[in-house]
Amino acid sequence: MAVTLVRRASLLPLPAKFRTPAPKTATFSEFEIPVSFSFTFLSHYCSSALRLDPCYYGDQQLHYSYDSDSFFASLIDGSTQKSHLGQIHAQLLVLGLQDSGFLITKLVNASSNLGYVTYARRVFDEFTDPDVFLWNAIIRCYSRHIVFADALEMYSRMQAMGVSPDGFTFPHVLKACSGLPDLEMGRRVHGQVLRHGFESDAFVQNGLVALYAKCGRIERARAVFDCLSERTIVSWTSIISGYAQNGQPLEALRIFGLMRKLNVKLDWIVLVSVLKAYTDVEDLGQGTSVHGCLIKMGLEFEPDLLIALTAMYAKSGQVMAARSFFDQMETPNLILWNAMISGYAKNGYAEEAVELFREMISKSIRPDSITMRSAILACAQVGSVGLARWMDDYISKTEYINHVFVNTALIGMYAKCGSVDYARIVFDRTPNKDVVVWSAMIVGYGLHGRGREAIDLYHSMQQAGVPPNDVTFLGLLTACNHSGLVEEGWDLFHSMKHYRIEPGNQHYSCVVDLLGRAGHLDQAYDFIMKMPIEPGISVWGALLSSCKIYRRVTLGEYAAEQLFSLDPYNTGHYVQLSNLYASACLWDRVAKVRVLMREKGLTKDLGHSLIEINGKLQAFHVGDKSHPRSKEIYEELESLERRLKEAGFIPHTESVLHDLNQEETEETLCNHSERLAIAYGLISSAPGTTLRITKNLRACVNCHSATKLISKLVNREIVVRDAKRFHHFKDGSCSCGDYW
Repeated sequence: MAVTLVRRASLLPLPAKFRTPAPKTATFSEFEIPVSFSFTFLSHYCSSALRLDPCYYGDQQLHYSYDSDSFFASLIDGSTQKSHLGQIHAQLLVLGLQDSGFLITKLVNASSNLGYVTYARRVFDEFTDPDVFLWNAIIRCYSRHIVFADALEMYSRMQAMGVSPDGFTFPHVLKACSGLPDLEMGRRVHGQVLRHGFESDAFVQNGLVALYAKCGRIERARAVFDCLSERTIVSWTSIISGYAQNGQPLEALRIFGLMRKLNVKLDWIVLVSVLKAYTDVEDLGQGTSVHGCLIKMGLEFEPDLLIALTAMYAKSGQVMAARSFFDQMETPNLILWNAMISGYAKNGYAEEAVELFREMISKSIRPDSITMRSAILACAQVGSVGLARWMDDYISKTEYINHVFVNTALIGMYAKCGSVDYARIVFDRTPNKDVVVWSAMIVGYGLHGRGREAIDLYHSMQQAGVPPNDVTFLGLLTACNHSGLVEEGWDLFHSMKHYRIEPGNQHYSCVVDLLGRAGHLDQAYDFIMKMPIEPGISVWGALLSSCKIYRRVTLGEYAAEQLFSLDPYNTGHYVQLSNLYASACLWDRVAKVRVLMREKGLTKDLGHSLIEINGKLQAFHVGDKSHPRSKEIYEELESLERRLKEAGFIPHTESVLHDLNQEETEETLCNHSERLAIAYGLISSAPGTTLRITKNLRACVNCHSATKLISKLVNREIVVRDAKRFHHFKDGSCSCGDYW
């Protein structure tokens, strides 16, 4: 039973050598010794601190000798509060024991163990001549509590005082160098390690491996590791973690395999790095095997391993499994929140990512830039301008309002949500624009087919002295491609060499698309034949798409053959070839493509469209009659169809065969998914409201033509994002200029 004992000790008279000069009559029994310990502890420190030693004086009275170091050391070791340490420290001052380096070192270590860093420093500063043990204690205190700068400051003071470090000094100093990180200081400490003869000390050498790995000098870490005469689990963990954290997961796994061959006993720390390595190489099978190993070892509930498992399953698309690990944590830390939100966002679970982000901030958990970018990516995928505005407003109230990477993500988000003008507002307010920011805005213009504005911005970028990169030119070529700016795009492509930028397949495919859509198919084919790199899927796909527009069947068949050899199970290639045949009325060949698809087990995804009304998204499929307002929707469709015919609209019947899915079986074209979304938007929003629609497939010719005229008839702007680009319909015309 614990009690608080504050009483005058009357156990023993204080030996003369421990009595203080004033008052001269003071005895040990006269000192107050406040203790808050159990009776068990009291009996323990009495038996350990007081040893029986019979001494006979004049009156032959038996006394006991008094070992002050053991006595007060036991009191210090049993302390659980700062007040205990303060009272013991006061007794040392009263007894004149404040110069005992052993006891002061014990006080500093105890203060550190209890988390009283400031008090530990105060005790240290009161000691006039600290030895290496006391210096080690205060350096360890700072290093242990992640006050790395102060740890290095104390190490420098220690050297200035002429105190030589020992094997217990260097590990804590190296940890501080790693934590900052401070490579230059670490190098100097490495030199001191060698000068003081600790090149064979396993603990010191492990610290050096960790230092160089955390400072990004993995080759230096490996050199130290290879020279180790004795490799502990810490040694293996440090080098494996170093490779995993420095973007070399395969080497991390190779060394892990060597470690296993040597039968080194595993611990959870090394398995965290191994899981990260398997996550980076996207080897879910081996990662799952490690997971099984963790279960056998009883480590599956270790917090850091839960984070690693969450990240692995989330990145591999197994978001349900990842969420199960996430939910096991009572108080998930920021790394875990980031892993889950990022996993959702990168695997098509945008709404779940946004919902989890909202939950996170509702719990007052402070996000970092990684959280922000993942949440912004999710908002971009949802495609809601309202949600995008909410995200922008939230960020404007945080320290990330001028963060370059966050603002770059915001620019992309607004562009993908259909509002390139909002994207420009973010661009204009971003200070210190780098090439990534400029490129993001140019790509945004390209996505919306605003080629002239993209080129004008590129010229402003040049005037600002910011050199372009490969992404800049990809955005420019896309903008020219979507705007029909053939000469401008051709010149921009050839200007890449002036910046020593090697074009990739995406750049070449943009040029092929640019030439092909303008009708220069032979020039596009010659361009492909002269490419210095092997043409990829995107290049041949661009050529096949252009062949459909101009009904170049033979050339299109050649492009399709190349696509089938490169990517035989991609449904889109067969759809493109079928569309080519349909445009040329080659129905027997259309049928053969269908048979070929069935033989390969390929099916086309069902087309669907989303529309945002009052901040909420509604989904529609072709011929969809499941909506609660279905009757009103189809009545609006019939009304629109009558008005279109009255205005002289003639349907493009060949577009019925545009995609090989359920849409082609419908008797009419007016119930395609985007037409249903438009009808719902018209009956659900106020006159003049902009309708924003997202379609998973490329818009068909018929719907594109009809939507242009609808925008004029209903006096609405209709923004449609299809699988290729954005279309802004207004007053009977489209921003693409019928060039898509």
